[in-house]
Amino acid sequence: MIDRPGHFKRPTLLIVGCGDIGMRVAALLRGRWHLLALTSNAARVAELRVAGIQALVGDLDQPATLARLAGLADAVLHLAPPPTQGTTDPRTANLLHALARKRRVQRIVYASTSGVYGDCGGAVIDETRGVNPATERARRRVDAERRLRWYGRAFGARVTLLRVPGIYASDRVGGHPRERLARGTPVLAPEFDVFTNHIHADDLAGACVAALHRGAPQRVLHVCDDSALKMGDYFDLAADLCGMPRPRRVSLEQARTELSTMQLSFMGESRRLSNARLKRELRLRLCYPTVSQGLLA
Repeated sequence: MIDRPGHFKRPTLLIVGCGDIGMRVAALLRGRWHLLALTSNAARVAELRVAGIQALVGDLDQPATLARLAGLADAVLHLAPPPTQGTTDPRTANLLHALARKRRVQRIVYASTSGVYGDCGGAVIDETRGVNPATERARRRVDAERRLRWYGRAFGARVTLLRVPGIYASDRVGGHPRERLARGTPVLAPEFDVFTNHIHADDLAGACVAALHRGAPQRVLHVCDDSALKMGDYFDLAADLCGMPRPRRVSLEQARTELSTMQLSFMGESRRLSNARLKRELRLRLCYPTVSQGLLA
């Protein structure tokens, strides 16, 4: 599934935002790439070293700490989220400014969000769909994508944008629906429900690796599985598989009184992502093509 890099010299990958997905990617590439990771937490240096990753302490919110990144890596895997406020992503701007000081980086893979599309009324969409962000959270991601595409064109780097929906895995903190089920959080009644999309954390890591090797320049890819489920049906399925009670179904009016603004924002957007380009161009074979398979893993 993954092409081997050159025999005599291992390429160098810088992982920016080396959390759960970054660690899964590192496990796939260990021994074949020289792995670096930017971390703002000095306490993680030992943990990263054990995983075969050389830690670089720096903070995307403090540009002066990023100067050493210039000229270190052949490729960058950008997994760091934008700030929690505003409509722009200065963290991505700071990263790209540091990388531009020396133009060694030839490949950048960025994990964005499918939220950049906004509400699509439940339609099946591919990567040709125009962005229409409805929240500041999504607008920050659109800004990051724009900056990365500019960098790719300006400096000849191959930039691949991965638009990612809900990530789940049984061993991912906050990444399994049973936690929400245990809290008793309701879902929308069928007549109000929305389509959602998902990807298992292991398949997302595999897509990141495949994009590093096969991603076309300035290309957008949906990283999602084959499922086409409404949100309530997803949680019903998870409850059945976990032997837990199904969540309550409520009206949209009831949801407004019980759920947070962020939860409501997810319930206000309905779309079904096509993953045909992911399979065709990256030649990725999903380990968990459906959420039922992934939830049982």
